[in-house]
Amino acid sequence: MTFTRRNTLKLGMAGAAALGVLGMLRTGAMAQDDGGDRYASDNSEIVVYPVAHASFVMIVPGMVICCDPVGGAEAYSALPPPDLILITHEHGDHFEPETLSALAGEEAKIITNPAVYDMLPDDLKARATSIGNGETTEVGDLQIEAIPAHNTTEDRLQYHPQGRDNGYVLTIDGRRIYIAGDTEDIPEMRALTDIFIAFVPMNLPYTMDVDQASSAVAEFKPAHVYPYHYRGSDVEAFAAKVKEAAPETEVILGPWYD
Repeated sequence: MTFTRRNTLKLGMAGAAALGVLGMLRTGAMAQDDGGDRYASDNSEIVVYPVAHASFVMIVPGMVICCDPVGGAEAYSALPPPDLILITHEHGDHFEPETLSALAGEEAKIITNPAVYDMLPDDLKARATSIGNGETTEVGDLQIEAIPAHNTTEDRLQYHPQGRDNGYVLTIDGRRIYIAGDTEDIPEMRALTDIFIAFVPMNLPYTMDVDQASSAVAEFKPAHVYPYHYRGSDVEAFAAKVKEAAPETEVILGPWYD
C-alpha cells in the first residue's frame, strides 16, 4: 500500500483559465494540473475532485457526477456542471435544497433515497429517481445500486436509522466505486467485493470511529480509499491502521477541510 496525501490544487472560481479547464474536461482531454485525482478505467479514466466534508465531484466515462452537494453553488463553479447528482440522505451536510437546485440546472438527473425524494420541490422531483436499500437503477452506462447506510451502536441509532439512508455502489467502465454516506461498520460494507475506489466516513457520534472504519476497509480491501466526513477524527491513525492491516489498499487523504 501507498499512503498518499493529495496536495490538490484548488481551482479558481472564475476566469478564462477555469473555463478552459472545463472545456478540456468535457471533451475528455484532461489537464494534468487541474486538481483532480486520476485513475485508469478499462477504456478511459475516472477523476475525483474532493470539495468539502462529504461533497465531491467525480468524472467517469461519459458523465460528471456530484455527490451530496452543499455549501452553495460557488464552491462548484470551477468544476464542470453535473449530469447526475447523488444524494445519500437528508442531513444538512448532505442535502441542501438551494445548492441542489442551483447545480441541477435544467438537465441534471437526480438519484436520492426515498426520504429525500419526498422533500424535493416538484420541478426537481420530476427528473429525480428514488431508490431504496437493495434497489438498482441505471443512468446511461452507469449502474447504481443503493447500499444500506445506518448506525448500529445503541446510543447512535437516532442519527441514521436502518432502512432510511443510502450508500451507493456505482459500476462504470470496469470499475466499482463505493460511496458509503453516513454509516457505521455494517455487514453490507464488509461484504463488498472488487471495489476500486471507496469513500468512507469516520466521525463520532454520527458514523464510525477510526477503529471501525479501518477494520471495515481492511475486510473489503478497496484498491483506493478516501476517508471523508472525518472532521475531528485522527485520519492519520486511520491511514496507519489500514496500512498495517491491508497494505494493498492505497489511502488517499484529500483536501476535504482546506
